[in-house]
Amino acid sequence: MRNLVLLLIVSLALASNAVAADDLRKEAFESDLRPIPSDRAILNKLIGNPDKKQVELGKKLFFDPRLSKSGLISCNTCHNLATGGVDGVASAIGHKWTSNPHNLGSPTVYNAVFSSVQMWDGRFPDLEEQAKGPISAGPEMASPPELVVERIKSIPAYVQEFKRAFPKDKDPATFDNVARAIAAFERTLVTPSRFDKFLNGDDKALTKKQRSGLKVFIAKGCVGCHTGIGVGGGSMQPFPMTDNPYKYANIGDFKGNKEGLVKVPTLRNITQTAPYFHNGAVWSLKEAVRIMGKTQLDADLSDNEASDIVAFLGSLKGKKPSITYPVLPESTDETPRPDAE
Repeated sequence: MRNLVLLLIVSLALASNAVAADDLRKEAFESDLRPIPSDRAILNKLIGNPDKKQVELGKKLFFDPRLSKSGLISCNTCHNLATGGVDGVASAIGHKWTSNPHNLGSPTVYNAVFSSVQMWDGRFPDLEEQAKGPISAGPEMASPPELVVERIKSIPAYVQEFKRAFPKDKDPATFDNVARAIAAFERTLVTPSRFDKFLNGDDKALTKKQRSGLKVFIAKGCVGCHTGIGVGGGSMQPFPMTDNPYKYANIGDFKGNKEGLVKVPTLRNITQTAPYFHNGAVWSLKEAVRIMGKTQLDADLSDNEASDIVAFLGSLKGKKPSITYPVLPESTDETPRPDAE
């Protein structure tokens, strides 16, 4: 009889937990939080069904430092796939060891496909346009488009790969197609997490503290900006949004776009992408959470509330795709030499 009672108690507890999980999931969906689909076919459609040959070419270009004027800097230099898709410094470092003139950090490239605006000022609408910017920018890779194309066309193996990746193009080795290939690769950099498992129906995917943090995240209004599959990345917002100033606003001169709006970054893998904020002024995630509460929501988060939110954010750390470092095609006598000046 005693064992039967214990079994009944356990069953009731499990049922109660399941109901609580369902209620929390409902709250999350009502707040416009969405999971990365677990069905591969649905996910492929969502990320644009990138062409496999373009993806493979784009992976090589992503890691190829010859796209930079100096021959030293690749896309992976600032968007290091081994370190959360970022470089881990407050202000991005580019050509001639130049720090970003506005003291802007490099956003993560992981899950960038879910962002409807790119760059801190949102000036690019998609990955294809974004890929062109850093290659040509003086403080970054400093390569004029014609130099990039000249180097690509001087390497026979690349010329053949561009023909295979863009078979309908009369002249496939173009700067536009360099960007298209890189973007195709970046579209595959998706990182499903425990949070996605929870939203997809796994009641045990989140810890008790992570669930508590999700409830606080929703209740305090963080979901007003950090929504969608990217848990951010889909809108431009004022920063700060309240009369409470950002305490590190004096670092760098970035004020947002011409309307004074700043891109809302994705929170996926946020535990791996310090330092935080556009100017990389904060290294503690807990401090960043409390700053956001004050500047954006006019909320003084308690220590427990901030800790719970940090715990929830930990559930957004996703499984990274397995990527083998590519062997790049060799240069020829016709390949323009590196220029570090």
